[in-house]
Amino acid sequence: MTDTEHAGADFVPEPATSRHSYLDSLNPAQREAVEALDGPVLVLAGAGTGKTRVLTTRLGHLLTTGRARPWQVLAVTFTNKAAREMRDRVSQLTGAPTEGWWLGTFHSLAARILRRHAELVGLTGSFTILDTDDQLRLIKQLLEAENVDHKRWPARLILSAIERWKDRALTPDRLKPEDAGDLAGGRMLALYSAYQDRLRTLNACDFGDLLQHCLTLFAITETVDGQTRFPVLEQYQDRFRYILVDEYQDTNQAQYFWLRLLAQRHRNLCCVGDDDQSIYSWRGAEIGNILRFESDFPGAKVIRLEQNYRSTARILSAASALIAHNQGRLGKTLFCEGAAGDPIVARTVWDGEEEARWVVDEIEALERQKVRLGDVAILVRAGYQMREQEDRLITVGVRYRVVGGPRFYERREIRDALAYLRVVAQPADDLAFERIINVPRRGIGATTIRTLSSFARRERIPMTEAVLRLLPTDELTGKARRSLGQLMQDFDRWRAVAGSRPHTDLARIVLDESGYTAMWQAEKTVEAQGRLENLKELVAGMEEFETLAGFLEHVSLVMEATEAGDANAAAEMVTLMTLHAAKGLEFGHVFLPGWEEGVFPSQRSMDETGVAGLEEERRLAYVGLTRAKTRAYISSAARRRIYGMWQDTLPSRFLSEIPADHLDRQSDIAPASGFDGSGYRGLFEASRQAAVNRRGPPMLDDVAYTVTPRTRPEQPYDAGHRVFHEKFGPGTVRLVDADKLTIQFDHAGEKKVMDSFVVPLDQAT
Repeated sequence: MTDTEHAGADFVPEPATSRHSYLDSLNPAQREAVEALDGPVLVLAGAGTGKTRVLTTRLGHLLTTGRARPWQVLAVTFTNKAAREMRDRVSQLTGAPTEGWWLGTFHSLAARILRRHAELVGLTGSFTILDTDDQLRLIKQLLEAENVDHKRWPARLILSAIERWKDRALTPDRLKPEDAGDLAGGRMLALYSAYQDRLRTLNACDFGDLLQHCLTLFAITETVDGQTRFPVLEQYQDRFRYILVDEYQDTNQAQYFWLRLLAQRHRNLCCVGDDDQSIYSWRGAEIGNILRFESDFPGAKVIRLEQNYRSTARILSAASALIAHNQGRLGKTLFCEGAAGDPIVARTVWDGEEEARWVVDEIEALERQKVRLGDVAILVRAGYQMREQEDRLITVGVRYRVVGGPRFYERREIRDALAYLRVVAQPADDLAFERIINVPRRGIGATTIRTLSSFARRERIPMTEAVLRLLPTDELTGKARRSLGQLMQDFDRWRAVAGSRPHTDLARIVLDESGYTAMWQAEKTVEAQGRLENLKELVAGMEEFETLAGFLEHVSLVMEATEAGDANAAAEMVTLMTLHAAKGLEFGHVFLPGWEEGVFPSQRSMDETGVAGLEEERRLAYVGLTRAKTRAYISSAARRRIYGMWQDTLPSRFLSEIPADHLDRQSDIAPASGFDGSGYRGLFEASRQAAVNRRGPPMLDDVAYTVTPRTRPEQPYDAGHRVFHEKFGPGTVRLVDADKLTIQFDHAGEKKVMDSFVVPLDQAT
């Protein structure tokens, strides 16, 4: 008996008299899903229908009825949080501890199997699991070794391709050259192979390998009495008599193969999921896994959980009508026994700024009605849409939090862009300068930065001044001098542009000429695309301010408000997040801004994947609506500034797919004006002018800022003095030019250095 079996050996099923008491509170469909223990079962669990309760009760039912011992059940979740919740619920239900049970995420369970058989795939049981930073570092080393241009083919792009192949269970030997195209200049497959070889050498694997190596283990064969056997696979097929899987619609190909192989012997596989909430194809999820369940497992029972315990009837009917337009679904209709509830508010406004104003006004009205801010959420399609909402929330003083990512102005790309602009406006801003001095990479290393920083502190001057003072010397390496010299010329040119061009033009020029935009464009990943969208939104948001100084002042106030809010984390706050991050959550009142064609549904998603992309966008809309318990608010703008360009927009097609009797349509636009023609444009310009007038007086113009260096003492060195330099060692002063010394060093030859970097030789330690 293994350690795991010992851990559950003292588990005793409940007496028959109390065995079924926990089933009494389940509705008929839930109870059927719990009691259907034999054979393959697919539980289609609609939003808010109690799927977690069904899954944990089913697991507890298997154990308390004696159908299985704890070590004979494999229960798979997608997140550690879900695994912990399941453990707690099952432990409470059965009265037994869950330590040692096979209950966890795909990766944790696969790692557990792999550590037991690691030597069969060229590893040892103590292998390391690399995080993303380690993976990127390793790929960068391989790119250098293969002489692949890392600027054209960034490490993150290479890693993204490898991860997608591993999601599909594709090892290097199963790929063909055409599968990689021209990635990495046609050397992608060689890089993938070298990456895997290097991982084995390091006795390491990444998260994709955990499942990949398990599939390799399951494929190992041996011949016994003339028959081909699969020793590792059969060991786990025998062990796991029952398999339970949560969020089955989010499985990728590798996870699908892993589960299907393990379930082949006993066929007691229960998968719980919702095809209408499959929204992660960009992460490798395959909706086809749940759609073809019945063909994969002939004779499977499909049980639909349709009674919703979260939302009002109006919200459920609207969501059901919307999702019914998808062809790729198994079909179900949500219902509830509660009140019909209020219709969904569908508001049309002039522009994005007015939309944010309306959303926050409504939230304040809810707060006056004693609605807790923690029960209110704003759910957007893309991260760049958060800026207008955040700005308005901060302006009005409504507390909020961003879930699933940093606030807009805290994002890496936004901080980098702001750092460039801060140095343009204020050359003495050392914190900003140090942030971007080597972003994108310019060959300016940590040693150079320390030299500049040390000199600047001693001389009490900004780092930019330190650069100019050290450029003519040998304190800096040749490459660093060239890069810093070019950077200083760039900042001089940008400051000249700032005096003659709008600050929005300046921002675009800085981001382009610095190479920062190109850095993210070269990456060609979903994450990089999101960063580029955020940068465009940053520039667009600058148009609301008269000057660069005014905009930077606004950002400083925003960040100050952010820090003050974070200090009181226990306070109730409005939740601001993307629709993808909202899955699995619920709120009393949900605001859904930006329901316009091209925004939601996303034009990029439709362009890249056609009908499949549109259907996933519709599933995302369904997820958004079904997060709301009491009220849902949808808004669209007649005209929106997208990446700095004003565009007339049409309401999302999703609005027309919701029955009219479920909507309370409201509009700031006079019906006679329509969506085109001079009438609309005249009203639009009037609205815009009113918005401008409400912003108050313009910010102060840029004010020059100067730094007064310390008064220098009388020159302490003369020609012939012996001195010591920390980098070059001892030497003799040959020439003195103000604070610059030409020194003949004993071992480094003649160099030009700053006098503050040397000390008299007799004082050297």
